[in-house]
Amino acid sequence: MFYGEPEGTGFEAIDPRFNECLTGHGRVERLWTGARWAEGPVWFAAGRYLVFSDIPNNRMMRYDETDGSMSVFRNPANNSNGNTVDREGRLVSCEHLARRVTRTEHNGSITILADNYEGNRFNSPNDVVVKSDGSIWFTDPPYGHLTDYEGEQGESEIGNNNVYRIDPMSGEVTPVCVDFDKPNGLAFSPDEKYLYIADTGASHKHNGNKHIRRFDVKESGQALGKSKVFADCTSGLFDGFRVDRDGRIWTSAGDGVHCYLPDGTLIGKILIPELVANVCFGGARLNRLFICGTTSLYSAYLAVNGISPC
Repeated sequence: MFYGEPEGTGFEAIDPRFNECLTGHGRVERLWTGARWAEGPVWFAAGRYLVFSDIPNNRMMRYDETDGSMSVFRNPANNSNGNTVDREGRLVSCEHLARRVTRTEHNGSITILADNYEGNRFNSPNDVVVKSDGSIWFTDPPYGHLTDYEGEQGESEIGNNNVYRIDPMSGEVTPVCVDFDKPNGLAFSPDEKYLYIADTGASHKHNGNKHIRRFDVKESGQALGKSKVFADCTSGLFDGFRVDRDGRIWTSAGDGVHCYLPDGTLIGKILIPELVANVCFGGARLNRLFICGTTSLYSAYLAVNGISPC
């Protein structure tokens, strides 16, 4: 069902360069509503469908672009959060409840990619991205075990909130960054010279971090170098985000989606009347931005293109 253009949506150009990203007559569309906390959208080009998580409802949803229908993709889903697709077109998911990262094979079976570090279970893997070499990078904040709402209340076995890399050949799990408060969304730049990671420490700490850091990726491609704060959030918190082909960052925020140039300049917003958790590019030409906004799925066609795989 198509819910139309809801009140409170639109585009806000802060810098004239944002207008270059817009089609001129495109609008924000609400495609579906009925979630409790929508997250982790991922696009499957071959089937022209989108999968995303509804964390508190412990399910994953499937939006079919061919007819606009919505259906349940997986239930229960271990309170899945972030999702992505690997280089072979398989779904990779972060699961709060099971404290693990999994891959859904082409035949539907599930492979556990990582569920512990040095014998200790992860906190609650949150968001995930696959690099061109097949390595899998994910964040591990505590949100899934803080309460029973998005997982199961419990204690951290690791005692820290880290960012990890899974080696594509050996499966070895290695911490690549250990100085975050609450690492959250992450994405590589188009040339993979940089890795952007959000820190949402302010969610549970007064004056905590609410920014995106940009890390240099070392020449080996397997570790991170120096970092700097790329941008501070001006409305709520950054959560999940994606990068377009020209290196612009399209990130979730409290009032919608914020668009940043590669130099950190905020140039515009897509206004959404709900907190936005995550986004991804989809559609046949990856020029349709899908937006997970708390209870609803939104989309907007843009004059830019995303990176495949998303």
